[in-house]
Amino acid sequence: MITSFPKELFDAYKAAFEKANPGWRMEVVPKPTPAAITHVRERAARPDVDIFWASAVDAFIFLKANNFLERYTPPADLRRGIPDKVAGFPINDPEGFFHGFALSGYGIMWNRTYLERNKLPAPREWDDLIKPVYFGHLVISAPSRSGTTHLTVETILQGYGWQKGWELLLQMGGNMGAITERSFGVPEAVIAGQFGVGIVIDFFGLSAIASGQPIDFVYPSITAIVPANVGMIRNAPNPEGARRFINFLLSDDGQRLLFKPEIARLPVRTTLYKEAPKGIPNPFTMKAGVQFDADLSAGRYNVTNRMYDQIITFRHAELRRAWEAVYKANQAIEAARSAGRDVAAAERLLAQARASARYVHVSE
Repeated sequence: MITSFPKELFDAYKAAFEKANPGWRMEVVPKPTPAAITHVRERAARPDVDIFWASAVDAFIFLKANNFLERYTPPADLRRGIPDKVAGFPINDPEGFFHGFALSGYGIMWNRTYLERNKLPAPREWDDLIKPVYFGHLVISAPSRSGTTHLTVETILQGYGWQKGWELLLQMGGNMGAITERSFGVPEAVIAGQFGVGIVIDFFGLSAIASGQPIDFVYPSITAIVPANVGMIRNAPNPEGARRFINFLLSDDGQRLLFKPEIARLPVRTTLYKEAPKGIPNPFTMKAGVQFDADLSAGRYNVTNRMYDQIITFRHAELRRAWEAVYKANQAIEAARSAGRDVAAAERLLAQARASARYVHVSE
């Protein structure tokens, strides 16, 4: 199978699947979601993997639209107890080409020790992350290298709208201390205290909390709840093994594995939440600020990723210098104002600088 999930997750499932299915061995090909899509596309004539397993639902929509997935309907007893939707979003593909096995939201994690040491407030909303106080203290991964970061960026764009969303992302980008190549790099940097605040999929924050790290996590009011999925590759070399794995994921035993502290993901089977460890939220009772449009996200997947790279990732150092200059100019203006000086002209220039630093070159 090919997957973007972290080793802690796929190792646990490999061991449990092989124990439940004697005689079967599971081989894992770990790749970021964009690279995994490329792998499947380039080997479509002779597939060398059976399963695509990832968080990014728009990746599955792309794979289905391009005929890279095989339809499969799990047994009725495994589908029983799994609702059709969560927060208005379908848990499974209606035509059976991919299946939700876990649910995720997107938010902000922070290191309490780091924030206390640097006298920083705990953020609650995406808008908080554009405040000058967070300059240099934030970390994110590039959406072109991470399917979960792409979903976070898309959630912000859908929640705030294209124009305001990109303006927010540009200023957040200026506040970033680093942009990592893999999504795993964000929680690792926050847990290690290299940076104070990270933009992550929820299980990175929840698993760190469950493991006893000095971490907190919040879902901003503008967030989405969407399924992480599994699908069988068309013309898979081992279709029986693929069906067995999908069935195992949806079984009670497969769903309960999600509660392990090092995984800390949210099952799709509602009855299991009565067994949920402390601190694990129930997504079926949460209010999502965004009803995620996966078709919209899939349709502009490459545009969004490339645009983020061109205006934020590749010019990160320049963006940081620009916003640092804006913040320093604002401090100078406030000092001049306090001294009784006329700052009207300086304020006009600063407003122009702000507008230039978050100018969005591409309309929706």
